[in-house]
Amino acid sequence: MPDVPEDPADALAAVVALRRLADQLEDAAVEQAMRAGWSWPQVAEALGITRQAVHKKHAKRLIAAGVTLRRRT
Repeated sequence: MPDVPEDPADALAAVVALRRLADQLEDAAVEQAMRAGWSWPQVAEALGITRQAVHKKHAKRLIAAGVTLRRRT
């Protein structure tokens, strides 16, 4: 088991910080992949989630960032 802070508040704050960092990393990686021409299914497979889930989570933000999204063919 990892070394957990004695104070539960400190331990939970660390969890929150790690989740935020993971979300930021995911956002950046998905944007990088989409700018490189990856498809939604490729990104979804790499993340271990469904195409629908990755699209729902990221499409609006990517469009706002000016990323050209691939359409299914």
